[in-house]
Amino acid sequence: MTRKTMDSPPSPASPAERAGARDPLASLPLGDMWVFGYGSLMWAPGFPHLSAKRAHIHGYHRDLCVWSWVHRGTQAHPGLVLGLDRGGSCVGIAHRVARSDRDAAVKYLYARELVTHVYVPVVARIRIDGEGVAPALAFIVDRRHPQYAGALAPGAAATTIREARGRSGDNVEYFTNTMAHLRALGIRCPRLDAIARALDGH
Repeated sequence: MTRKTMDSPPSPASPAERAGARDPLASLPLGDMWVFGYGSLMWAPGFPHLSAKRAHIHGYHRDLCVWSWVHRGTQAHPGLVLGLDRGGSCVGIAHRVARSDRDAAVKYLYARELVTHVYVPVVARIRIDGEGVAPALAFIVDRRHPQYAGALAPGAAATTIREARGRSGDNVEYFTNTMAHLRALGIRCPRLDAIARALDGH
């Protein structure tokens, strides 16, 4: 397995630069804003919201496709964390943010998600249970970024998870906690299930 490493994180770039053009939030309609979560944003959003509903996004899927160099690994021995990658579809949670809280929520989310700019903010159309189709702020992985790991085979991903540890603890702890939350929400992910079986030695 080849792991990408570098001497230091990439130089900062604005969200608009990482998206390749203007800030994607400019395309969101005025009023309340939806935020799509596929990982920890589902169970620990960290920002005020009016409601949280199950939602589907098409054209992207959830995967352990991001090298963790700080919280769950190091550059020498990177861990793996979730990213929203191109292709397929994904079930997640959409949070509705009041218009009055939009600016604060966006500031918080950009600070949380764009630390090394491996994620890119986009506005995607999602289907929300009981609400229909609506535009939402989502964060997808930047495949050009050195922290993009791609789709590792389940066995290779499991080996990486077993061996990695970072500032926030073991990568195994991150993965098992993630799986527990997804199962509690009734969300199944075949890719992650295959990695879990490999991690258990099955």
